[in-house]
Amino acid sequence: MRTTNTTTRPLARLAALSGAATLSLVLAACGGASSGSMGDHSSMSMSSGSSTTSASPSAGTVDAEHNDQDVVFAQAMIVHHQGALEMAQMAATRSSNPQVKDLAEKIKAAQEPEMEAMSSWLVAWGAPATAAPSTGAMGGMGGMDHSSTGGSPTSGVPGMVSEEQTTQLQNAMGTDFDRTFLQQMVEHHAGAVQMAETEQQQGSNPQAKELTGSIVTSQSAQIEQMQQMLTSMG
Repeated sequence: MRTTNTTTRPLARLAALSGAATLSLVLAACGGASSGSMGDHSSMSMSSGSSTTSASPSAGTVDAEHNDQDVVFAQAMIVHHQGALEMAQMAATRSSNPQVKDLAEKIKAAQEPEMEAMSSWLVAWGAPATAAPSTGAMGGMGGMDHSSTGGSPTSGVPGMVSEEQTTQLQNAMGTDFDRTFLQQMVEHHAGAVQMAETEQQQGSNPQAKELTGSIVTSQSAQIEQMQQMLTSMG
């Protein structure tokens, strides 16, 4: 019994030290990952979306370098994405077309993490989440403003649907919903592409410009897909 005890004690101490070391490594890994957790979530969410959608920049990291256009772009695109998500959510209960439902899910999977990224950028830059309507900041995006009233949060954001169009979509079901959804989303995506191209020309932040490349590629492909779907509906 005495021999067994002297052998067991060193093994027990070794196991305890090994466990402590392992715990330290786990805690260190968790601590290192915490600051980039949103970025990891963004990448994972994007990979589960459309195959035509490339991963967005990490929401956890953004360069301090930016100009007014970068801020306007992030503020306006967050509002724009919110509109797309509201439209996409309707498809789950109103659409009768599996392709439309699948497209809506891919839009949500791509744009939710992009919104998280842009929101984190604005925090890092010390900028408000939305531009004050009185400043007219979103007017720099130009054109295709379909907001129903001046001074609203969507004023000046290209491709936004009006309240009347939103009501039309809410009241539609089945094939009528699918056609209306596709028509409105084509216009909405075209506005996003326009905003992204403006950011590419006038922005200075590398992460924002990286995101615009993803938006132009993915949403242009989805516009083509939706136009084909509309053609097949007749």
